[in-house]
Amino acid sequence: MLHQQRLELKRWVPTLLSNHKTLFAVLWIVGFVSVFVWQRNIIEGLLIFRRSSALPMPRLRPVAFNITDFGAVGDGATDNTAAFERAVSAVSKFRSRGGAQLNVPAGNWLTAPFNLTSHMTLFLAKDAVILGIDDEKYWPLMPPLPSYGYGREHPGPRFGSLIHGQNLKDVVITGHNGTIDGQGQTWWRKYRQKLLNNTRGPLVQIMWSRDIVITNITLRNSPFWTLHPYDCKNVTIQNVTILAPIYEAPNTDGIDPDSCEDMVIEDCYISVGDDGIAIKSGWDQYGIAYGRPSVNILIRNLVVRSMVSAGVSIGSEMSGGISNITVENIVVWNSRRAVRIKTAPGRGGYVRKITYRNLTFDGVRVGIVIKTDYNEHPDEGYDPKSVPILEDISFTSVHGQGVRVPVRIHGSEEIPVRNVTFHDMSVGITYKKKHIFQCAFVQGRVIGTIYPAPCENLDLYDEQGRLIRRSASQNMTDIDYDL
Repeated sequence: MLHQQRLELKRWVPTLLSNHKTLFAVLWIVGFVSVFVWQRNIIEGLLIFRRSSALPMPRLRPVAFNITDFGAVGDGATDNTAAFERAVSAVSKFRSRGGAQLNVPAGNWLTAPFNLTSHMTLFLAKDAVILGIDDEKYWPLMPPLPSYGYGREHPGPRFGSLIHGQNLKDVVITGHNGTIDGQGQTWWRKYRQKLLNNTRGPLVQIMWSRDIVITNITLRNSPFWTLHPYDCKNVTIQNVTILAPIYEAPNTDGIDPDSCEDMVIEDCYISVGDDGIAIKSGWDQYGIAYGRPSVNILIRNLVVRSMVSAGVSIGSEMSGGISNITVENIVVWNSRRAVRIKTAPGRGGYVRKITYRNLTFDGVRVGIVIKTDYNEHPDEGYDPKSVPILEDISFTSVHGQGVRVPVRIHGSEEIPVRNVTFHDMSVGITYKKKHIFQCAFVQGRVIGTIYPAPCENLDLYDEQGRLIRRSASQNMTDIDYDL
């Protein structure tokens, strides 16, 4: 039977090929399929190349303007404040039609503070620099933040930010790594010499807004806190570089989420003169009354340096509450502290459900800090009996080298630290002393073996979660600040 089928095939093929029309059709189909496969492979290859090398595309708007359309001159000397104001006004007319984009080309664009509008994209081209005028008379004064009741450095009004926005929706600040430079040197000098009567302003401050994206830009030399989202929801900060001198640039925090909800900070490099990131939610009685927590914040894939303060901080202004925070895949190098929670009597509020994961410390004096006596208050009206709650804090996969004190948890009798967990920790230390893992008034557990040896306040469990040893006293203290 098989032999007969082979004979039939031999007779059928020559007959088919003898028909030139049929042969042409077969060759055409084979050729078309070959070209299609070849083109598809080429296109896929080009797409792969484009994905790996091309600059990211911004969110598209139906209309785009150039700042030069409004008379701006990028020579670093011309005051372009009016041009930016005219440009934002033009963008605002398209809010109901999907918004508009304002392009800032290469150049140095000097300006005083200006406001953004909803449904706006501010796009900074490569080598574009927005420069803040450093004369304080050009910076408007604003009321204190309602959750602070105080300018933060001085009572009364505070200076506004270089780029500002309130009650906005759908705002994008992006570019091909263009720069916003606050030229903060003059501000820092005046602050140190006590020549300012009002609190310095942030570089970028967005208040009472939602659906904010800040990506692919550099922020540098802020007069005060660099990027301050205040009472905002749905904020994404991605691929942002934040720079200030590591010394003599006071209070130049990198990113300060303040009473914010649903926020992602990722893939950033931060090297500043204070905290790299500081999550906040209001100050003492004013923050308690305002009552807006910071909640659902994801911080990941960061490299941070802070020689004065900490890489990632929570507090100390946390009176509205802070919860559901994840900090993961963080490298903190050449810094005074790596991650820190700081609070005090009078704050009220809570810090709970905080997850730290995959932390790397390199050349850090103190790795993990929880401090409950950060006594700095807006005025005498706070209630010292209003104490915060600190609970449900976990540290998993903590590694590093060149660390002087890996852990310092300083709870107190009135503010104990509850339910702290350590798992998978190995940190190379530079100071050989018995009490190198320091604790006071802390309750929690260690899972498995960690290095250096944990303090005796914590219960010990094996990797399977079985209790090995219960702590004799959670209130023991071996805090040694001389280290």
